[in-house]
Amino acid sequence: MQRICYFHQDVKRISPVGIMSQKQIYYSDKYDDEKFEYRHVMLPKDIAKRVPKTHLMSETEWRNLGVQQSQGWIHYMIHQPEPHILLFRRPLPAA
Repeated sequence: MQRICYFHQDVKRISPVGIMSQKQIYYSDKYDDEKFEYRHVMLPKDIAKRVPKTHLMSETEWRNLGVQQSQGWIHYMIHQPEPHILLFRRPLPAA
């Protein structure tokens, strides 16, 4: 029997094994408002320990943690109760 761990119903699992291990990174589906497209990324504990607590990360910093997503995403907020969840956004294309 395969167990699947989800953070929210919109989180996609990217590992063939459904159980969260120390090496899995979970990426949410994208969602948006009038100005931005958003997504959150959930890090395993061993990677989350390396997230800076004093500042938002640059693209180079989050890529060095192993986060993989297309260009243009900005780490825009630290949610203190869940620092292992990175919050990203990027501007929507002009209509």
